[in-house]
Amino acid sequence: DLIKDVGTEVTLYGLEQYEKFPALMETHFGGSQRAAVVSAGACVTVSLATGHSTAGINAWYLSQLLHKEEMDRLGFYGYDQQDQCGSVNSSLTGATRSAV
Repeated sequence: DLIKDVGTEVTLYGLEQYEKFPALMETHFGGSQRAAVVSAGACVTVSLATGHSTAGINAWYLSQLLHKEEMDRLGFYGYDQQDQCGSVNSSLTGATRSAV
């Protein structure tokens, strides 16, 4: 629940700031830069809140999916979606075992 709650709030706040400041949105053109910046915020926040890096990766993936739902695309023609989206419900223990 912490990953979902914090990741969602950080993502929605980041997207709200892009809407509030259109010049920033124009600077981060293409959508993929915006998606990466917002997802990085969610990833770092959840990683620090939980003390677990895999939880942060799950927040990254959740943020990518929320961004796609909100903006209707991630990048030019959606070609980079498959590179940035992953499984939100990946197991923390399974991911830790595979990394070792």
